[in-house]
Amino acid sequence: MTIPKPSTSPEPSPESLTFAELGLNAALRKALPTRLKHPTRVQQLAIPAIIAGRDVLALSQTGSGKTFAFGLPLLQILWQQIAAQTTAKSMPAAKPLGLVLVPTRELALQVTTALHALASELSASLKIQLLCGGIAQEDQLAELAANPQLVVATPGRLLDLCTQPHISLDSIKYFVLDEADRLLEMGFWPDMQKLMAMMPKRKQTLLFSATLPEALDALAGKLLSNNPLRVEACTRNAVVGDIEERLYLVNKGSKAQALIALLKQYQWPQVLVFISARDDADAIAKRLVKAGINAAALHGEKDQTVRSQTLADFKAERIQVLVATDLMARGIHVDALPVVINVDLPTNAPVYVHRIGRTARAGAKGLAISLVCHGEMPSLTAIRNLTARELPLASLADFPVTDKPSERVREEGAENKVAPKRPPRDKQANRRSINKHSIKAFKGKR
Repeated sequence: MTIPKPSTSPEPSPESLTFAELGLNAALRKALPTRLKHPTRVQQLAIPAIIAGRDVLALSQTGSGKTFAFGLPLLQILWQQIAAQTTAKSMPAAKPLGLVLVPTRELALQVTTALHALASELSASLKIQLLCGGIAQEDQLAELAANPQLVVATPGRLLDLCTQPHISLDSIKYFVLDEADRLLEMGFWPDMQKLMAMMPKRKQTLLFSATLPEALDALAGKLLSNNPLRVEACTRNAVVGDIEERLYLVNKGSKAQALIALLKQYQWPQVLVFISARDDADAIAKRLVKAGINAAALHGEKDQTVRSQTLADFKAERIQVLVATDLMARGIHVDALPVVINVDLPTNAPVYVHRIGRTARAGAKGLAISLVCHGEMPSLTAIRNLTARELPLASLADFPVTDKPSERVREEGAENKVAPKRPPRDKQANRRSINKHSIKAFKGKR
């Protein structure tokens, strides 16, 4: 189904609407965090439509309040249903009515925590259940026995519990895909299809993301049928304006030393470092610790208890530098995180937008640094095309570039030119770069 394009009316100022004017009731407004004075643009556009029962596709920049944009109206709807059942002296539904799917365990926990804080202020009867890997199924089954009205889950664990079967989705009335573009990609799509086949066809569906490749537009549209509304609170695939981006051209073999030099020079209180391969995350973290920097690694092969504790320590500033794979790229919020550094560029261009979006959240300013070698020029070109930003490369003091670009990354129009012969070491480094940055390698090592 084609989703109507958003209107081009002028954007209201952040303070032009109140949560009351969006249709949120007094009880929910009272439960809001004190820091949340006015709704963000995506909240202004999405909340009334969701309360009205419409399907919504909402695109908004990282850090713009998407969790509350779907979470606030969803909690209000569920709370009102519980209140109506109580008045009618009937028991609350024994099966979940709402389902929020997210791609990672860390994001599942973050969304659950944020929504639970609101739900606990509304009613003790409004229960939210987290279902994700890394947690003993026995513990989750015990909590499911309390009949939660809202489930926040990762697709893999939810599918396991549905097929055993320990949970049924045949009562789902409200279905949310957070980081929707990731969940619509092939890595998740087979599981998504199986889960959706277990749900009623008639339900309210909400898709939220910071990015949406045009190739996924048609697929997203097929999921929405109930008077759908497309909300674009920003330019598609846009980078937050408060992020300062710096890109440095360095030798591939100099990236670790360049990272250490930057960290020691600027002494930022907190830095999130992104790297694509799990093994490299561990190796970089060890080099930083050896250099006297308080650092740790976080990736999908670590035990869930370790993952949760490491992230908690980083958020509490007990760890200065967190070296992470793209496990941390989507949705994860760290208060006032000043700097994000890409040790390598992602081969999937939208991931760049999500990575650097960990800084400059909730109106704060931030800095995003990327260390780029010649072998990553195709990735840089894709990122420039996606974001429509120039992203010029600068030189980094004390790190002269001696590597030579390979023939395949030379500027356009030079196809008939022959690249100068490079030293054997440069050839070997370039082969490693090409192999490592293939899409297949990227997905396999995430």
